[in-house]
Amino acid sequence: MSENRGTKQKPKSQQSSQPWLHQKSGVIQEFGTVKQFPLGLSHDARMYSCQRLGRVLADTQMLYALYKKHHWLMRGATFYQLHLLLDKHASEQLELVDALAERMQTLGGVAVGDPRHAAEITSVPRPPDGVEEVPAMLSRLLEAHEIILIEAHDVAARTEELGDDGTNDLLVSEVIRTGELQCWFLAEHLVDTPLVRV
Repeated sequence: MSENRGTKQKPKSQQSSQPWLHQKSGVIQEFGTVKQFPLGLSHDARMYSCQRLGRVLADTQMLYALYKKHHWLMRGATFYQLHLLLDKHASEQLELVDALAERMQTLGGVAVGDPRHAAEITSVPRPPDGVEEVPAMLSRLLEAHEIILIEAHDVAARTEELGDDGTNDLLVSEVIRTGELQCWFLAEHLVDTPLVRV
């Protein structure tokens, strides 16, 4: 005789692996706002950092895209070396994009995640759609770096005054140092020296 004889068993609910598609949502946090997090930083300091980081992030996203474009379009005797170098630099810029976005989120802000949004707020000039000569492409990368470095130095100095050590550290230790090193590698390719002496 079964122990469950006098009681009815409830049917197990059926679970499905079918995803719920086509979901919609309103915006739950507007860009340009910060949530309150217990970080020991004032609302004004976090707001300032997020506003400035958003511009650095947008510029860095554009620099990453420029590196990938020029990596694909390299030409000439140093094609292979520059193809590899620009791809390496692009990977390093992509890491900075992630670090900058995560810093904005950590401060309670909203990171610039859509490339179309980044294109609206960037200071990096748009390149032509076609192929430029190699020195022009390298110069374009150097100009984009300088835009970011000028902004990063300014933001780092101001965030230090506001006590936002995390943002200051990110900008100095990662954005500025990476940018300066990449500039050095690029600029040395624009020195007018023969590849081989005859």
